Amino acid sequence: MSLKDHLVARIRQDGPMSVADYMAECLLHPTRGYYTTRDPLGAAGDFTTAPEISQMFGELIGLCLAQSWMNQGRPAPFTLCELGPGRGTLMGDILRATRAVAGFHDAARIVLVEASPVLKQVQADTLRDYTPNWADSVAELPDQPLLLVANEFFDALPVRQFLRDGDGDGWSERLVGERDGELLIGRGPNGPQVALTDRLSDTKDGDLVELCAAAIPILTVIAGRIASHGGAALIVDYGDWHSLGDTLQALQNHEHADPLAAPGQADLTAHVDFEPLAIATRACGCRHTRLTPQGVFLERLGITARAQALSRTLSGSELDALIAAHRRLTHPDEMGNLFKVMGLYPAYAAPPPGLEP
Repeated sequence: MSLKDHLVARIRQDGPMSVADYMAECLLHPTRGYYTTRDPLGAAGDFTTAPEISQMFGELIGLCLAQSWMNQGRPAPFTLCELGPGRGTLMGDILRATRAVAGFHDAARIVLVEASPVLKQVQADTLRDYTPNWADSVAELPDQPLLLVANEFFDALPVRQFLRDGDGDGWSERLVGERDGELLIGRGPNGPQVALTDRLSDTKDGDLVELCAAAIPILTVIAGRIASHGGAALIVDYGDWHSLGDTLQALQNHEHADPLAAPGQADLTAHVDFEPLAIATRACGCRHTRLTPQGVFLERLGITARAQALSRTLSGSELDALIAAHRRLTHPDEMGNLFKVMGLYPAYAAPPPGLEP
């Protein structure tokens, strides 16, 4: 039975499901889910993330976190954590870039939060020179200082979608149903939504708002650890502040696809609304930085100088690839503006380098 057949059978038995439930099934079904059955990254996969584009991204992230660690008195031990670490490329670059930072590796306890058995094996191979530990959720992180990076993690968390329905306080949820064995999008009944009360003032009939309830408990744990024990977190993802509109998308073979066409065979994501993440951070007594475009963040950390240093030993196609990688990571027309960075840090400390309070 394919995942599509499974979903159709479930809908026939239980009725239409939320977009969030659909995303969760497509991405994390134990035997048919997208992330649980494959390595989705790179040319042979469906998408490429910043760490796979260039080592410069991970190097600068690592040095940013190391500087935060030094600014806070070099606490030992501390947790060095990545959420959704893909192939382990980013963590590998972080560790390579920080090996000359005195005491950093000795104090670090590496934890990778990963749901995919396939990717855990790839990460173990990539990081075979180190001693990482794996966790199923952030709840398992130790009660100690935390340095954390989440690159393209929150965009894969399931979202519910609500349409403003009329001029009152009613909303109708977009639901995934089926007809004659084919999946389709429909609408649930009209009713108020307490979680969307603050969006009544800036939306009108027909506007769509996405809610990612799964993000808040995760952010609460991270912010709580940092507020209580120190450290810093870098959240890097595509999205913006106070989002509006349908951002659900599917990627297959590096091309956009219909999110309903091939359940479990395509990556499903939605743009991150950073505002609820910031609110959850403040509620924990933790501070967050201004939301900053990725290109600006990387330029502040010195990516151009790093690219120039690397270019001195390159020529031909290798030099062309370096120039293209620098542009892709920083240019406003590529990842530079679409991706944003928000840092978390304790009230008594300075924000992570490259970011402003």
